[in-house]
Amino acid sequence: MAAARVMVSASSISTSSSMFFKAATTPFLKPNRLRPFFNNHNRLASSKRLFTCKALYRPHVQIKEEGQPETLDYRIFFVDESGKKISPWHDIPLHLGDGAFNFIVEIPKESSAKMEVATDEIYTPIKQDTKKGKLRYYPYNINWNYGLLPQTWEDPSLANPDVDGAFGDNDPVDVVEIGEIRGKVGQLMKVKPIGCLAMIDEGELDWKIVAISLDDPRAPLVNDVDDVDKHFPGTLTAIRDWFRDYKIPDGKPANKFGLGNKAANKDYALKVIAETNESWAKLVKRSIPSGELSLV
Repeated sequence: MAAARVMVSASSISTSSSMFFKAATTPFLKPNRLRPFFNNHNRLASSKRLFTCKALYRPHVQIKEEGQPETLDYRIFFVDESGKKISPWHDIPLHLGDGAFNFIVEIPKESSAKMEVATDEIYTPIKQDTKKGKLRYYPYNINWNYGLLPQTWEDPSLANPDVDGAFGDNDPVDVVEIGEIRGKVGQLMKVKPIGCLAMIDEGELDWKIVAISLDDPRAPLVNDVDDVDKHFPGTLTAIRDWFRDYKIPDGKPANKFGLGNKAANKDYALKVIAETNESWAKLVKRSIPSGELSLV
């Protein structure tokens, strides 16, 4: 993998302080301004993990916008303290220790612009997805913060025997964060997984990890999938139905779900995260062909 990356373990990242992000008044930040989203009290310890790669933890990472929001050339880049661009997919660590993970917000709750990490562009910035040269929007707002787990990848050559042999969708793993705080595009949240849904989108497996921000006041009460129905009643059904139906207004069939059409528990979600992290490690080590994906 690139020389700029360092192998460290999941336990090597201290979480003594929480992260922060200076929010703008809209889902998009004001153009061409740098915004820090880490505080400067996190530290890196040196050790190695055998099964995967880990990126160097950079406590001074910022985001930089280029172009105007809701235009074809709009990009949100991640930069380090020297101003060098880095990849949110490859260079932001997945693990934070103590069962916590980094989650990168692509689409804030109660918004409809379909923002996503551009996995085929150098430094994988966040951009608004397009179709036939036009910007894409969901037909209605999404009701939760939505984004990705860094350093994960759903391998399109790997069939999952638990989900009718469906192959991965060639993207990082998606996260649906159910807390009450509305995130911002490009924000990092510290989350804990509590379950997952096995969505099948046009034959491809597209995992949805259900998680909650550790900053949410109800986070201590929600530790597994059964707790969601107690403290966020109806949410799991609403998430499944939203992702099942959102393509129907465009004339496409409803998406399907594996695993009995139900959300799997926390342990299963952690299994999915571990397996897709291993797939990502093979990808960036070039043990698996990357095709058009950017590894920078």
